[in-house]
Amino acid sequence: MADIGTDIGKAIHILQQNELVAIPTETVYGLAGNALEPNAIAKIYLTKNRPYFDPLITHVDRLEKVLELVTDIPEIALQLAKKFWPGPLTLLLPKKEGIPDLLTSGLDNMAIRIPNHSLTLDLLRDLTFPLAAPSANPFGYVSPTNAKHVNDQLGEKISYILDGGDSQVGLESTILSIQGEQINVHRLGGLTLESLRPFGTIKLLLNQKSNPKAPGQLDAHYAPGKKMIVGNLQALVKLHPYEDTAIISFKTRYNHPGKQVVLSPQGDLSQAATHLFGALRLMDHPEVSLIISEWVPEEGIGRAINDRLKRASFI
Repeated sequence: MADIGTDIGKAIHILQQNELVAIPTETVYGLAGNALEPNAIAKIYLTKNRPYFDPLITHVDRLEKVLELVTDIPEIALQLAKKFWPGPLTLLLPKKEGIPDLLTSGLDNMAIRIPNHSLTLDLLRDLTFPLAAPSANPFGYVSPTNAKHVNDQLGEKISYILDGGDSQVGLESTILSIQGEQINVHRLGGLTLESLRPFGTIKLLLNQKSNPKAPGQLDAHYAPGKKMIVGNLQALVKLHPYEDTAIISFKTRYNHPGKQVVLSPQGDLSQAATHLFGALRLMDHPEVSLIISEWVPEEGIGRAINDRLKRASFI
């Protein structure tokens, strides 16, 4: 299994050899490698078993480094960056010549963000190159929100996990592109639509099945290894009153013999988001044959929770 620690120097040494390190962010843990080195990028795809048509997100520690990688930042994008970085915002921006096509799956735009985690920001400041870092899990599976999750899935494939505790947001970043005065949302995430509305007109472009323009757009994604049904949980509990049926509810505990996780007894959507991926991993258990769950209120970060539930249960 991988070593787990907080040694930034060790992480830098590994990354400089074009090897991979798992890093913490406020959203989920990332599988990081040199974003400017095709060999390191290829190792990310291979380690995750990720299709090469699904582009990667590049991470830097400050806006000046973004300007070194892209040819232009639209005014609205600049306003968003100044407001929400560091944070769970990824921008699709036109890449400069020399940025590896493997990083962007051959697309003209690159996905880039500044994460909001002190340990990873310190790492990025000390590096001479940006980091490509998709979620640190096998492709299509539930994203990791702590070092143990990473070690359980990828510990045999990487040598070091930088341990920054539990991810505070618990869902991936919101991915945006700017077209004139329009904000195109390519992936729902930790930054809510409500927070974006003051900056422009919003258009949702969430499903690009055959030719994704951003990560997280495939129908089946973020999925546990069990069949999952999302719907009216009261009805589902009655239909599946069995010990091998597990329940993930928003705020209500049910009289049921199976395993249960309540995402937020207080009905807090941010708390529910933080707990979602951990709950999905917990229920991916040998004693469980079916997971039943329910939609949360379609507001704020609840939209991103429902997006993940929809993709996790896609058949």
